Amino acid sequence: MHLRNFGNRSGFKVPPANIGGMRLPRDVKDAIYLIRYAIDSGMRYIDTSRGYGESEWIIGKALRDGYREKVILSTKSSPWIIKVRSDDQPDAATIRRRIEESLQRLNLDYIDYYQVWNIASREHYDQAVRPGGIVDGIQQAIKDGLVRRTGFTTHDSVENLKNYIKEADWCDIILFTYNLLNRRYQPAIQAAAEAGIGTLIMNPVGGGRLTENSPVLMELAGQVGAADVPELAIRYILSNPHVTSVVSGINRPSDIDHTVAAAEKPLFSPDQMQKINQFLEARGPENSGYCTGCEYCLPCPEGINIPAVMKCVYNARAWGLLQAARQQYKKIDIQKRAEACTGCRKCEPKCTQHLAISEEMRWAAANLTEENKENN
Repeated sequence: MHLRNFGNRSGFKVPPANIGGMRLPRDVKDAIYLIRYAIDSGMRYIDTSRGYGESEWIIGKALRDGYREKVILSTKSSPWIIKVRSDDQPDAATIRRRIEESLQRLNLDYIDYYQVWNIASREHYDQAVRPGGIVDGIQQAIKDGLVRRTGFTTHDSVENLKNYIKEADWCDIILFTYNLLNRRYQPAIQAAAEAGIGTLIMNPVGGGRLTENSPVLMELAGQVGAADVPELAIRYILSNPHVTSVVSGINRPSDIDHTVAAAEKPLFSPDQMQKINQFLEARGPENSGYCTGCEYCLPCPEGINIPAVMKCVYNARAWGLLQAARQQYKKIDIQKRAEACTGCRKCEPKCTQHLAISEEMRWAAANLTEENKENN
């Protein structure tokens, strides 16, 4: 794969597709083989975390025998995501302990990037950047040669992120969620790129949902010359001029082969991108007559989580992602699923989209439950 500038601050270059270390195989030998296979296939950047189980330890083993020199390695932590010790705080001392522990687990002398994990609110950001906070701790580790660069991952609001980006002269890279089904961070990604920050994308295939070749998205893929939905998803992200690279979870060699193959295909043209965006806009909840998640329908007298059920219905019917919708539906508390609907319709006058919610509940109960899976 060709290399792209990793923003303008770091001096690093990365390929368009790289390694996510969260979903590695449980078998250590299989995981080591897979990581090395990904590197040999052209992937260069590795994203892991102190909180990804044994991921750091396994990656450290995989990077022996000359593989360390081939990669840019990043790990991360924050006390609001995982407390290794009960007295962990968002301060320099805590992050120094985490950095040193990661180095031990990885069996390395230095880490290329150490990120603040999941800034999801202004409170998180302020805790990270205050004097004596997490960023100060990482900066000291940089001075001491334990870390080379830093950045953060995020699930915060777009407006907050645009403000952070203006302030964060310490930040070299940001890891965002962005895919065909979730484009909300597009303005923040653009702001980061314009500030010279490298932009990484997690969940490029929607946490696995876009590995399903739905008839709806296959129609779109055919219109723009993509072989299948996963290729469409990867090429769409990489055709955004403000995106540096995607980070994909790997669990088997085919994950790597398909991602690399998609990344090596030509970028979509501006006309193709316009066609894709128009297609996606037309099928957004507001434009296609589906639930927007406003929650005005709640509370349900039977305790049903109506917005969660309606989101499953939307994914199944608007996008044709039936298998993904069934998996999503399975995660809803069994007492809060559509099967409990009595058809009282008390929710419907409150619905801002004027949806026939009780009918949608019947559809969900008939099509999304495991009992009815074999019949549909």
